[in-house]
Amino acid sequence: MKKYAAAALLFVAPLLCSATPAAAQAATVKKLDPALDKIISPRTKIQKVASGFIFIEGPMWKQGKLWFSDVRGDKVRTFDPKTKKVTVVLNDSGGVKNAPPDKNFGSNGMITDKDGSILLTRMAIGTIERMDDQGNLKPFLSNYQGKRLNSPNDLVFAKDGALWFTDPSFGLPGMDKDPQKQLKYNAVWRYKDGKLTPVITDMTQPNGIAFSPDEKTLYVSNSMPAMYVRAYDVGADGKLSNPRNLITYPGTAPDVPDGMKVDSAGNIWTTGPGGLRIMAPDGKVLGQLIIPEIVANVGFAGDGKTVYLTGSTGLYRLRTKIAGEIPMYYRK
Repeated sequence: MKKYAAAALLFVAPLLCSATPAAAQAATVKKLDPALDKIISPRTKIQKVASGFIFIEGPMWKQGKLWFSDVRGDKVRTFDPKTKKVTVVLNDSGGVKNAPPDKNFGSNGMITDKDGSILLTRMAIGTIERMDDQGNLKPFLSNYQGKRLNSPNDLVFAKDGALWFTDPSFGLPGMDKDPQKQLKYNAVWRYKDGKLTPVITDMTQPNGIAFSPDEKTLYVSNSMPAMYVRAYDVGADGKLSNPRNLITYPGTAPDVPDGMKVDSAGNIWTTGPGGLRIMAPDGKVLGQLIIPEIVANVGFAGDGKTVYLTGSTGLYRLRTKIAGEIPMYYRK
């Protein structure tokens, strides 16, 4: 087994062991380093802007609306910040009918492609499909060398047009032991020029994925059983080297490392046990965003300085001083 150098091994136990019931806690910005003031104003408040969901994920901004998945509600929805209206765009978003609400069978991550369509991960059937604004779907990726993908989860485009995505086994009823599982690993994949390549195969459940602004570093979160965020150096043609853990978390499922984004200054916004942490590129934790439920994912919106957090049942929002790193093919 390879040994990975831990740039920062951080246990923020006081923030994880509050005696206050979660439902009674207020959304809080917790400053752990003075450098956080350059990212978020000390007076910033986290607002709850929508609720009534089961477990929401995959936030993506497109043309004035936030798109997101309800993984257990099995729907794709949009939120319009001007009207406060939530609209269902796609039912049965994971690809099966009548998905049980206690399973992760719905859609998850999504990203805008260069033609303006959306690439949507469909966890129950193990595919990535192309979706238009009305929820109409077309095939995109579903297998590797004839074997089905597990349950694609999160996606990011690199500047060379390559699509990178994580493929844990969460959407399979029995996860790694499920008879439908055909691949031996839960990989991180790179897709370019029609070629799909497994670039990481030694992570047990890869989940969130993001690049540094200069794309010299790739970050991937691992959800379980070990919980950490790992960094890799990125070379020519997506070749990865020098793996090292930036942070290792205590705790157990269901509150696990999940989605992440990077801001334009290179700070990593990564969800995990106890909320969302904002980390410097070296792994130093600058602050923590805590809401009264699990924070599954994060997305930058509008001018890049509006941040949305997807909780279990609620959607939250705050403003930041530093814009998020704007994705390829972003449609403001």
